[in-house]
Amino acid sequence: MKIKPLSNHILIEPDKEEKKTKTGILLPETAEKERPEQGKVIAVGPGKKTSAGKIIPLDVKPGNKVLFTKYGPNEIKVENKEYLIAKEEDILAILE
Repeated sequence: MKIKPLSNHILIEPDKEEKKTKTGILLPETAEKERPEQGKVIAVGPGKKTSAGKIIPLDVKPGNKVLFTKYGPNEIKVENKEYLIAKEEDILAILE
């Protein structure tokens, strides 16, 4: 299944983090975990439409690694894979 975001929405594949304590103990996936705040952009919508009908393109492109707000994006699951859908306003930075 292919997902094509609309408007100023961005499809993000969140980074999978291994949780380690300061002493080097790996925590299992069943341990309480927080949502990651970084991920890879998979797809972007065409952009936000102004009141005059002009489309303003997004600054992020597929393949960018981004930093986003922790609780802004919505979680979705497609074909047993987890993704996030965020608005452009939820993206804080492009990581280089």
